[in-house]
Amino acid sequence: MSAGERAKAKAEQAVGKAVRKAAHAVHKETLAAKGAALEARGRMRDAKERTKGSR
Repeated sequence: MSAGERAKAKAEQAVGKAVRKAAHAVHKETLAAKGAALEARGRMRDAKERTKGSR
């Protein structure tokens, strides 16, 4: 399991969450959806890295 890839996944999750929350605060639903997608991509990347590490 690559520590760099896990860090990248956690960073994507954090950035996605921040973008989503900020967009909701200013009522920008399109930007909020993009933030949610980024957060989900980070979660999926993290899950992939965890499964690679369990082999």
